[in-house]
Formats: sequence, C-alpha cells, structure tokens
Amino acid sequence: MSELSFRPAKLADLPGIVTMLADDELGRQREDSASPLNTSYLNAFAAIDRDPNQIMVVVEDQSVLVGCLQITFIPGLSRLGMWRGQIEGVRIAADHRAKGLGRMMFEWAIDECRRRGCGLVQLTTDKNRIDAHHFYEALGFTASHEGMKLAL
Repeated sequence: MSELSFRPAKLADLPGIVTMLADDELGRQREDSASPLNTSYLNAFAAIDRDPNQIMVVVEDQSVLVGCLQITFIPGLSRLGMWRGQIEGVRIAADHRAKGLGRMMFEWAIDECRRRGCGLVQLTTDKNRIDAHHFYEALGFTASHEGMKLAL
C-alpha cells in the first residue's frame, strides 16, 4: 500500500465496487456480481453521482482498486440544524484486508465529513459483524442508538 489515492468513483469502477460488495458472507447473499451488471446498480450509481449530498469513493493502490465507501451528507433540523455524515458500503479487496486500510479509509471519510460541515458521523453495521463492531469502537464510534429497518 505504497501509493494510496482516494477519489470519487467513476462508472468504470462500478464492476469492481460490486465485486467488493459481494465479497463476504453477507454480501454474497444480497449482491449480484454477475456480468453484465444488474441495471439496478447502474441506476443507483447514476443517482448517487448526480446528488451533491452523496459521494461514492474508491481507494486505489498504484491504480488498482482496493477499497470503496459511500458517504451521504444529511441535513437535519435536530441538534440545531446539524449536518450528519452517514458512512455506508465500506469494503476492502480481500488481498488488502488486515493491513490498516480500513482505518485509513475511515480517517479520510471522517475528515471529509468534517470538511463538509458535519457535526456527527454515523453508520449502521449488521449485528453479525462482531469484528466490525470492535473496529468501529476502536475508531471512537459508540453504539448509542438501536437501529431498525423495514424491508419493502
């Protein structure tokens, strides 16, 4: 990991992003990395790309895609109109895991949230990802709320 670069994702990165999203136990159950890509990914990428409150970021090591994450910048009235940064879809290529890249990616994302005026950074994590919980806590995140979802 000698020459890491962070940049907004391009459409050409989408197959690699989807491959990373699918490359774990939970991802294999809910993602479709077949080629050609499911048009749902193309539509979602287009929506993210045109929304100024969204950023899909890729991380490259010597021009090789090694990580990705998405940040949603959320305006709100609570907490005196505080903006929040929501970090989602964090993935690291299998051959780059356990080398400190996750910490670097979160430090970058937190700095980006700060730069965009956010007063809070939040994320959700699957209850089955115990190792991820420890990682987030080591970064300073606290499990202060109980999250809920409703599948539609």
